[in-house]
Amino acid sequence: MSTIAARAAALLPSRVWIPWEPGPEAATAGPVVVSLTDFTMHSLRSLPGIARTGRRLGLGWYAVPGAVGVHLWTDPLRRKVGSLSVWTDLAAMRRWVGLPLHVATMRRYRTHGSVSSTTWHDESFDREATVAEATRILDGGQRGR
Repeated sequence: MSTIAARAAALLPSRVWIPWEPGPEAATAGPVVVSLTDFTMHSLRSLPGIARTGRRLGLGWYAVPGAVGVHLWTDPLRRKVGSLSVWTDLAAMRRWVGLPLHVATMRRYRTHGSVSSTTWHDESFDREATVAEATRILDGGQRGR
């Protein structure tokens, strides 16, 4: 990243949350599993392909068993993309991660950058609080609610 781009990235809030996409379990009142992913691209040239694939993965989101909902996010100044997904349980999240399209996508882009993720459990789902916690983590905070 050039010096000017690095300064701009440090000064500008550039993370954009894509609108919430509810899943079939959107009305759940019970405990949930939250997954936050953060992929840092080596180059912004990967962004168009990643964005297309992310949208393709989300096309059937409304019918994914155990899905409460998902926010995709992007931070182009920092060459980052990711997701914040909420699930009824760990088994539902693992089923999604193991779907052939998801596996193929991860394999295709794994050499284009580095990924980190964190998962946590909440007794109930509050979307505002979950996004606030994800934002805190993405901004460099440790998990600690």
